[in-house]
Amino acid sequence: MGTFSRVLATTAVAALAGCLLAIPANANTDQPPTPACHGRPADRERANPSQISAAAYNHARSILASVGSYSAAKSHPIHGHRSVPVGYGTSLLACARDEFRSDDRAAPVKKSGMAPYHWQAIHDAARRMGITRW
Repeated sequence: MGTFSRVLATTAVAALAGCLLAIPANANTDQPPTPACHGRPADRERANPSQISAAAYNHARSILASVGSYSAAKSHPIHGHRSVPVGYGTSLLACARDEFRSDDRAAPVKKSGMAPYHWQAIHDAARRMGITRW
């Protein structure tokens, strides 16, 4: 058996073993197995909502402004509308994130490129608006 044939046989055996390991021992054989790389919809990250309430945006804005975000402090509070497009919130979060990363370049302890209290404030604001990706 040549080297190529051995490599091909080893690869095929490893792929077969990987497929068998992905199927739980107590799996129902009537249904096709779920590939290991795909989770159930409940396991996947939720998508952002299409709209966020004005109150949630304003609260997130005040969270970010209170920890020193100039862009959040300069943004205008939403009034006269019940909800706004999610882009308002994602833009607010992205601007604050970039601002904090720039300000915290010399911080001794960092989490995702910013001081831990800035990281916490960003995530609190995102959670308040129901945003998971920005």
